[in-house]
Amino acid sequence: MIRMFSGILLMLAATWSGLSQAESVQASRGAAEQLTSILKGYETYQADFIQIVVNENGSQVQETRGSLKAKRPGLFYWETGAPLSQFIVSDGDKVEVYDPDLEQVTVHSLDERVQTTPALLLSGEVENLDESYEVSVRDLGESTREFTLVPRSQDSLFTSLRLSFYDGELQEMRMRDSLSQMSILSFDHIELNQALDSSVFRLDYPEGVDVIRDGA
Repeated sequence: MIRMFSGILLMLAATWSGLSQAESVQASRGAAEQLTSILKGYETYQADFIQIVVNENGSQVQETRGSLKAKRPGLFYWETGAPLSQFIVSDGDKVEVYDPDLEQVTVHSLDERVQTTPALLLSGEVENLDESYEVSVRDLGESTREFTLVPRSQDSLFTSLRLSFYDGELQEMRMRDSLSQMSILSFDHIELNQALDSSVFRLDYPEGVDVIRDGA
């Protein structure tokens, strides 16, 4: 009788585990679909930002300010000012990173790993997010919604990413990396779906800088 009772408990536990897993998969898929619906409505996105990096002890270790522009499909521009001046531009096929202080430009192919860079969610492919991330969502009041993305791949550039929207506008990104550092991007002066010429997404740099390409 005891063995039979134990067997029934194991069966119930297995059934419950299977149901919980199925519910989790369905919840992630539903949250991913909601996020995709929002981001697909962003033909262009422009904003200024403050980026703060906090270490595992909660202490601020870095603060930078800059601006970004994004346009689908695949166009992206990122600029930060001194003391860590940097320009990052994507044309949909490659990413160029210009560091004026180093007088160096690094050119990367837009491979799968680079495409998972959080900011590129504003310009890249957002279909099938559930295949790359476990996604959850929560509403904070009537106007604020938060999505949390946990990469399914161990090779991701981050361990978790939180996107905060207010009235459908992306207001903040919080990214945690494998060293438990948190990067917080807060956006201001946001402009959605305003015309952006493709010339904005060309990187101009002085002659004579070192250009380093993938595989070189």
